[in-house]
Amino acid sequence: MTTDTHTTEALTTDTLRGAALRHGASSDFDAAKVDATTIEDLQAVGSDKWTRYEGCIGAFIAEMDFGLAPCVVDAIKEASDHHRLGYIPDPWKKRVATSCADWQKRYGWKVDPACIRPVPDVLEAFEIFLREIVRPGNSVIVPTPAYMPFLSVPQLYDVDLLEIPMLRKASSEVTEGEWLFDFDAIERAFAKGCHAFVLCNPHNPIGKVLTREEMLRLSDLAQRYDVRIFSDEIHAPFAYGRNRHIPFASISSQTAMQAFTSTSASKSFNIPGTKCAQVILTNPNDLELWMERAQWSEHQTATIGAIATTSAYEGGASWFEGAFDYVRRNAALVNEEMGGRFSKVGYIRPEGTYIAWLDFSPLHLDDPADYFLKKANVALTDGRECGAVGAGCVRMNFAMPHPLLEECFDRMFTALHVDGLL
Repeated sequence: MTTDTHTTEALTTDTLRGAALRHGASSDFDAAKVDATTIEDLQAVGSDKWTRYEGCIGAFIAEMDFGLAPCVVDAIKEASDHHRLGYIPDPWKKRVATSCADWQKRYGWKVDPACIRPVPDVLEAFEIFLREIVRPGNSVIVPTPAYMPFLSVPQLYDVDLLEIPMLRKASSEVTEGEWLFDFDAIERAFAKGCHAFVLCNPHNPIGKVLTREEMLRLSDLAQRYDVRIFSDEIHAPFAYGRNRHIPFASISSQTAMQAFTSTSASKSFNIPGTKCAQVILTNPNDLELWMERAQWSEHQTATIGAIATTSAYEGGASWFEGAFDYVRRNAALVNEEMGGRFSKVGYIRPEGTYIAWLDFSPLHLDDPADYFLKKANVALTDGRECGAVGAGCVRMNFAMPHPLLEECFDRMFTALHVDGLL
């Protein structure tokens, strides 16, 4: 048995080292190829994002339409060629943990790989948090607007959901402003007995990147009221300009004990279907609990996902930088449109992610998602799925080919203009 384990470890190491050598020297990101990608090309790929609504521009599911990093393609092919598609073995779990820990160094976080465990996706980690940390009959705070499942999943575990709307600080500039936590409302909920909080940073769907000061204030409240914090950091690499992602658990020993962190390479490298995320358990009690009561989730993690994830973390950084440059180019277009033709629409520039939150309530559109689906063939997320504060709003994923993003705005503007709304 020992020999087989060492052999597997050596094979996986060689696979990833070869991929890194082949693709680590340049970005391998072909922006011109992405620009040339058509709706028909994307529909042919067969993703839910581009097939659920035939003929529509898919801007609702949070995936990038940029293909895959070559190192990931090579690693998956090599794994298939050598029949490495059995249940996930311990050597791959360790490779995922080590590569994830190395990736966290981008944010100045030196985390011990021993506290990192594989899990199929961030939502599975959230479900374990609800089941084992929060527990039935208790409550959890979710700042809204929020990622949709954070609002729907708690009820499956008999956990009460407390929506606390984010505060919008306006600015004189059309596309400027700021989202802020309502700390007074948060503290009132803590004082009444809520002991769990969902932190999404960078925040989906408003694109807020939290500052160290904001997280310290949250941590101090959590310390005062014995609150645990689920920290979703799946969009961590997507922070614009001077904004920097700071892992919540990395700030202090206090935040490390409060945090139940989950992350994944799925957003950065567009591999959600491979089903491999990570939980970072910096509270030793959580790690012990995980090994006793949640380790079965590791068995459900896909081996091909571990291979794709490790390849991405170890050999895909330069490709990601090329993809992020493309995302920034698209973000600039969103900012331009919202400050121009769509200036009457409520909008605050995202500080991170590749998602924009658009408020069409000033145009008196009750259901803008349905309106644009029917009138413009553009599929967006209904803001009401992100919380009660989302009425009249939509969530837009702008990580698509730039010409399609231009067409997306053209279609939306034409529909509004024809109906006399803009």
